[in-house]
Amino acid sequence: MANGLFLGSMYGLIAIGYTMVYGIVQLINFAHGEIFMTGAFGALTVWNILPSGMNIWAALPLMLVGGAIVSMLIAVGAERFAYRPLRGAPRLAPLITAIGLSLALQQAIFVWYPGADNAKDFPQLGTHPYHLGSISIQRNDIFLVVAAAICMIGLAAFVRSSRTGRAMQATAQDPDTAQLMGIDTNRIIVIAFAIGGLFAAVAGVAYGLKYGQVTYNMGFQAGLKAFTAAVLGGIGNIYGAMLGGLVLGIAEACATAYIANIPGMHQLGGQGWANVWAFVLLIVVLLVRPQGLLGERVADRA
Repeated sequence: MANGLFLGSMYGLIAIGYTMVYGIVQLINFAHGEIFMTGAFGALTVWNILPSGMNIWAALPLMLVGGAIVSMLIAVGAERFAYRPLRGAPRLAPLITAIGLSLALQQAIFVWYPGADNAKDFPQLGTHPYHLGSISIQRNDIFLVVAAAICMIGLAAFVRSSRTGRAMQATAQDPDTAQLMGIDTNRIIVIAFAIGGLFAAVAGVAYGLKYGQVTYNMGFQAGLKAFTAAVLGGIGNIYGAMLGGLVLGIAEACATAYIANIPGMHQLGGQGWANVWAFVLLIVVLLVRPQGLLGERVADRA
């Protein structure tokens, strides 16, 4: 169960990026998984250029800043040059563009980042776990959960209370009317992409810390799971994205740990079937509640 919470927190962090963009412009940004991946590589680059032997706790804020800059620049660049020209086009056009951008970013890291054809080692916060009863909790997992909680609560407060957040709500509800009332909708959309890129970078750093390595193709599966989490919770809903991530993570962990021990179902358990059961859960939820678990847009929820 604890492993599911940790895994779900990471899915939720990435899913918030999907939710922000979809809630504002109704776009499913399938390149978001690769933005998450480039954020991790940006943080790793900062670590590699820092003085050898530097304490990881001192380096971590710099790594987060470096990863965030990379992810936010790519997210904003994608909006400006790939998605904005297609804003009035049929929905299939930006969707195909997002898939193409995803492949392009993946191959760009593979070709141009030194040694990216193999997994790159990522620094760790420590190997001595904390014990809570029979549960062992790594420092990397604590960072992940705390970061996910801070990001979700901070974003919800920003959207609910700030002037820019209220402009986001207005743009999400009716962009044409918002523009007539003096809101710069292009600026609001750029901010939504930038926030999504920021959270993707935090998730990328958390992923590297948790698993000890990053790869050029790690964004595809993580992005797919995060999109599933966003749909599961109610795409366009900040809290729904995190809830969907937690439900998905717990479902995967339970499938891996428990189903194989059920008599007659040992062939349907284990890590190889975790993805299958995650999507079975999604299908069941959407059959019962097509709008997702919470099922409201970000503008209505925040």
